[in-house]
Amino acid sequence: MSFDQLAFQQYLTTQSWGRPLHHFEVLDSTNTTLWEFIKQGAKPGTAVVAAQQRAGRGQRGRTWESSLGGLYLSVAIAPCIPADQTAQLTVATIWGLATLLRQHHIPVWLKWPNDLLVLGKKFGGILIETSLQNQHVQTAVVGIGLNWRNPVPDQAINLVTITEQSPSHHRSSIHSLEKLTALTLLGLENGYRFWQTQGIHPLLPDYLDLIKIYPQASQPIRQDLAKRLGL
Repeated sequence: MSFDQLAFQQYLTTQSWGRPLHHFEVLDSTNTTLWEFIKQGAKPGTAVVAAQQRAGRGQRGRTWESSLGGLYLSVAIAPCIPADQTAQLTVATIWGLATLLRQHHIPVWLKWPNDLLVLGKKFGGILIETSLQNQHVQTAVVGIGLNWRNPVPDQAINLVTITEQSPSHHRSSIHSLEKLTALTLLGLENGYRFWQTQGIHPLLPDYLDLIKIYPQASQPIRQDLAKRLGL
């Protein structure tokens, strides 16, 4: 399944994320490869995408299934934030992505801390890895996996199935991996840039409205998130 770099560039509207983007057919992990690029001098915004991963990583050391047909993407950033604000980075980027996907008729909800859900099933997830210096995050790699047309277990769902199950007047117009890649980078960048300029507080109400792990965004939940987010 080839990746059309020209089509991707035509879809890409980010300021810096995904510029440049390196595509590989098979990797152990896009995060691992991107860290190697960073050691070699890759600049913030550099991204790596793979058609398949042999050793994709999920939350808490779990393996992320990475069969052909999914989106496996990592992007380098330089947030320069205190280490205890790392969770804010996850919240901001996944909120930005969910917001943009919903604008494209993909009814995404969120599960703390890093899962994207559609119709109650897992559609994707984010894994952020950081490099610390003097208790500050100098460099980070934002890794994202989304189910596009790859086979998935019963508890997951891919975009092709989501589109097929949506009403004809409310279906997503994302019909290629190149467009999904470009929009994913834009959503992540939108959330990150909003957070960098406005802070975490203005986006939290929208984020809490998208959270499905709790029945409602009550005051104890806000207090719990505040503690987790270093507020």
